[in-house]
Amino acid sequence: MSEEQITQQGWVKLEEKDGIGIITFFHPKSNSLPGKVLKELAETITKAGKDDAVKVIVLKSEGVKAFCAGASFDELLSIEDFETGKEFFMGFARVINAARKCPKFIIGRVQGKAVGGGVGMASAVDYCFATEEASVKLSELAIGIGPFVVGPAVERKLGTSAMSQLAINATEWKSALWAKRRGLYTEIYESVLAMDEAVHSLAVKLSKSNAEAMALLKGNFWEGTEHWDELLEKRAELSGRLVLSEFTTNAINQFKNR
Repeated sequence: MSEEQITQQGWVKLEEKDGIGIITFFHPKSNSLPGKVLKELAETITKAGKDDAVKVIVLKSEGVKAFCAGASFDELLSIEDFETGKEFFMGFARVINAARKCPKFIIGRVQGKAVGGGVGMASAVDYCFATEEASVKLSELAIGIGPFVVGPAVERKLGTSAMSQLAINATEWKSALWAKRRGLYTEIYESVLAMDEAVHSLAVKLSKSNAEAMALLKGNFWEGTEHWDELLEKRAELSGRLVLSEFTTNAINQFKNR
């Protein structure tokens, strides 16, 4: 496969330096998430979690604009049966569960807008930095689905009230400040440069901390989520059924044609 083809399909890469594992994902359409990228993300998070050289993980996307546009509309429109639909949404479930089970702390770096699955990823990390441009939206209901798979991660981080606001008012952006006040972001910055300095500073500190203590602490933070393998699969089934509806097909085409 040529470099151009790889770029068009999106990619995920892991770089390790001085105990810091940086996972970067990319897709040319605003870092949206087709099944290929979701699969590689889950596998890469799991790989970094097992790598003794990696003490802490930074999760980021490529570029300076959107952090993540959520599910790939092109792939959603290509789904023709329930099993294919369920498998696509299981991609999000596997990413969230990989982050949940990873014994290393994951620092999120959100440089721009996050939609749907992008909000789910920001919710699944353990500590999340963002810029003032990093507004959030759960747009799933607007296309006839609902944020079922990412819902548990978002609700765990923001609480039921804030999560329901995002899920119900599916076309409205909430600001990065709104997200910070509700616990999604730990801090927001005026520039990407200032954010990156903060990300690096914390990553360096954690890379020198006790790995066993951090793993135990992370386990404590995620107590009560042990059933998420089964829960998120059930949620993927809901989305896999709804994505087949005529409503969803028409709604996605309307979004694409704007």
